[in-house]
Amino acid sequence: MIAHGTQPGLWQTACALVRRDLRLLWRRRGDALQPLMFAVLVVVLFVLALGRQPALIAQVAAAVMWLAVLLAGQLALDSLFRSDAEDGSLEQWLLAPVPLAWLVLVRVLVHWASTALPLIVMTPLLAEMLHLPHDQLPILLASLLLGTPLLSLIGGVVAALTVGIRRSGILVALLALPLYVPVLVFGAGSVAAAAGGQDPIGPLLLLGAGLVVALVLAPLITAAAIRISLN
Repeated sequence: MIAHGTQPGLWQTACALVRRDLRLLWRRRGDALQPLMFAVLVVVLFVLALGRQPALIAQVAAAVMWLAVLLAGQLALDSLFRSDAEDGSLEQWLLAPVPLAWLVLVRVLVHWASTALPLIVMTPLLAEMLHLPHDQLPILLASLLLGTPLLSLIGGVVAALTVGIRRSGILVALLALPLYVPVLVFGAGSVAAAAGGQDPIGPLLLLGAGLVVALVLAPLITAAAIRISLN
């Protein structure tokens, strides 16, 4: 029993969870590199498939980058809560003296930092391979910075709903991909608008609004889905 006044606060709990996740990530660093390698492979294969057509590659560069990032994130989505469910940690989350939604938010942000953030760092190099015009690169980076956390938050809801189902990898993808479509449309559409001489702020603002709403609602929905899945 925890003595009165000694309960860990939100930030202490978050730091402890982040440290634990980073240690586990380091032990499985080979698996952690899979999303990055998958995205790079998608871009390389796409460039090789189109061959010597840099103008055509440049036209679809933003869409290819978004598809590579979106599909790469699917590789680690099924394991977002599964290992915790298998070793009993998820049940301990329910008993923790902090809101379950807070723990969920921390876990999803760690997932984003370990899967999408390395891809965003690699984006300038991959954009060069895709012959993306340099003036469109800031818009692409902005759309990825706004859109990829939104993808992780949406994916967290789906992963929580299927955490009690064994071998649910395909099911997670089937449930998550339709929900990803609006993010993909606005993310790639912002770069397409900039390429067409239009203002890309509109799609970026929609991505930002979606991210704000998801930051508020997605952890609550994910927490409720975890409770349902564990019952």
